[in-house]
Amino acid sequence: MDLFDHRRQRLEQDDAPLAARMRPRTLDEFVGQQHIIGPGRLLRRAIQADQLSSVLFYGPPGTGKTTLARIIANTTRSHFISINAVLAGVKDLREAIAAAQTQRGQYGQRTILFVDEVHRFNKAQQDALLPWVENGTIILIGATTENPYFEVNKALVSRSRLFRLLPLEADDLRHVVAQTLADSDRGYGDRTVQIAPDALDHLVNVASGDARALLNALELAVETTPTTPGQSMTHISLAVAEDSIQQRAVLYDKEGDAHFDTISAFIKSIRGSDPDAALYWLARMIYAGEDPRFLFRRLVILASEDVGLADPSAVAVVNSCAQSFDRVGMPEGRYPLAQATLYLATAPKSNSTMGFFDALAAVEQAQADVPPHLQDPSRDQDLGHGQNYRYPHAYQDHWVAQQYLPETLQGQVFYQPSAQGYEGTIAKQVQQRRETQLAAIAEDAIPEILTLSPEDAATDRWLQRSLSQTSSYLAQVRDRLFQHLQPQRHHVILTANAHSLLLWEAVRQVPEGGVYAVATGDEQTALKRLLQKSQPQPNPLPDLRQPILLSHPVAQVAAAYPDLAFDGVLGRNLLLNAPDRRGAVAALATLATPKTTIMLAENLPKEAQRISSLLTLEDDLQSRLVAAEAELYQTADPTLAWGQHDLIQLLDGSALTAQMTVEQMTVELYLSPDLIHRWIQMDRTPPSYRDRIATALTPLETDAVCQALTSITHQTVRWQTQVAFVQLTVPQP
Repeated sequence: MDLFDHRRQRLEQDDAPLAARMRPRTLDEFVGQQHIIGPGRLLRRAIQADQLSSVLFYGPPGTGKTTLARIIANTTRSHFISINAVLAGVKDLREAIAAAQTQRGQYGQRTILFVDEVHRFNKAQQDALLPWVENGTIILIGATTENPYFEVNKALVSRSRLFRLLPLEADDLRHVVAQTLADSDRGYGDRTVQIAPDALDHLVNVASGDARALLNALELAVETTPTTPGQSMTHISLAVAEDSIQQRAVLYDKEGDAHFDTISAFIKSIRGSDPDAALYWLARMIYAGEDPRFLFRRLVILASEDVGLADPSAVAVVNSCAQSFDRVGMPEGRYPLAQATLYLATAPKSNSTMGFFDALAAVEQAQADVPPHLQDPSRDQDLGHGQNYRYPHAYQDHWVAQQYLPETLQGQVFYQPSAQGYEGTIAKQVQQRRETQLAAIAEDAIPEILTLSPEDAATDRWLQRSLSQTSSYLAQVRDRLFQHLQPQRHHVILTANAHSLLLWEAVRQVPEGGVYAVATGDEQTALKRLLQKSQPQPNPLPDLRQPILLSHPVAQVAAAYPDLAFDGVLGRNLLLNAPDRRGAVAALATLATPKTTIMLAENLPKEAQRISSLLTLEDDLQSRLVAAEAELYQTADPTLAWGQHDLIQLLDGSALTAQMTVEQMTVELYLSPDLIHRWIQMDRTPPSYRDRIATALTPLETDAVCQALTSITHQTVRWQTQVAFVQLTVPQP
């Protein structure tokens, strides 16, 4: 680089827009996307350890895709090449591959190739990348705003981890502004800039999760606002903020996901007889510039497909509205369009189309994502689109209570049925359905799938083999725990007692997250041996997917790892076996954040089946044995005198909110010689069953019970036990 190149780069840096200057340089500066780069998650650990595999970053503009790639470039020891698919061609790809081969052959150095806007490469260009990704010559980082499942070569997608970036939260955007105002080198830290609270709220709201749009608006506001006379202060008022960013940009591509997802939500809302949601999605599409004739074509189809003979006039009404639209055009044509929508959603003819403009106002004020269960299931099934959608025709009266509006608008009312004509007869029905839907909000909380990994058959087989070694009873407990927890692929999970029952299932379910396990003494030694690569049957888990073993007790984990925020904490008999049960609950509270779910499975010995139920003794001896057992489970022995009431009392005084479900589980129990021996062994530590009942029975009676137990050796019996599944969360304010 000569003097002129250095001067040119310096001028470009100084003249760069504020959004480019403030681009984060390290993970610590990066704002938002904690679901993929938060402490403990796989992507953060991969970047820090310089062990990145091929990845695709998928998300809307201004969410940090390119920034993450540049942070990787700043931290990796690999050779880094960056190209933009808008400007690059096959020649650029060949040069990049040649450079990667040189680095690999001469220096043994990996090459990371970052392709921005990777969806802009045509099929031939994407195919040209495939063999070099396959043989490891390059590690691909692709960034795209489009659905990679339909815009990126399927072979490339299958060989890459997919990370979905979400629009930034309002607090994240405020943090971006605070960083900018405090940075003297790249931002406005060398100036006195004061932003009115309502002005900042407006900028954050209208930016709609796009940090670039926010910084562009802030730059325009600061650079065009004169300083206050005599104070050298730039004051950004609400009026200035409104001038700087006047209208929310609706993210809507007529050929992309937004088009298919939104029309899917529109159709499903009408099919589900929800006029509020139907008007909202209609307003969203009209506001974004969708062709009204396309909507009328879909409505004509829907009139026959989902209304049919239930109301034979539906097709005639929609056709009449379509003809009216052709006569009057836009914008007045919105009235017949809204009328056709309302007719099909409620089956009456209505003059309540003004509700459409209430929905339009909601679109102008805020923008919300299509809920996952309403998104088009023919696209992105791996991302959970369309999952948990309840098909109304499968339910009585062809209606089911489910949410069709986005989460931020649940409970919002757009359609107000009048008392006139036939519409008056449906007003009560609409109101009742709204009330039922509101009651079902909690059930409709459906998590989105935000990350995906390429399939790894060897790892999956190893994990499945590890899981299959668990007994059927323990497998039931494990499955119920994870069913309650519902972890997502990017979550960070702590197994508070690292029994393989929970550990390997956690590793399997959070491939892009992280698993931490509290393991001490012999348990940690055994796990470390199992995780070694050099054993006769080494585990094929990549280093980044290995569970992280913690030697600290649960009570010290939060202090030892203050940056870790666990999405889920799991434990089995954690309280039953704790010497200090109240201390154990307090230790769990130190791990809890508002987003943490703690799930425990606790056996309840006091309410489980008794050994006496397996025996047939003389009446007097049988009754004496039953009485001895009853006394035994009321003693001070904490491992036996532990039931549902004791657990409730313990949790009532904790700092966490507890929800408990007690389930009776039945398992096939094989009465092996070893098991019977443990029951009847004398002077055992801890005391055996024989030792315990001997305090209430005579020696002859004790011998008779032991002989009866010996006689049923090798039998298989149905054994019932009680298990409490406890969910602990931070109380809501």
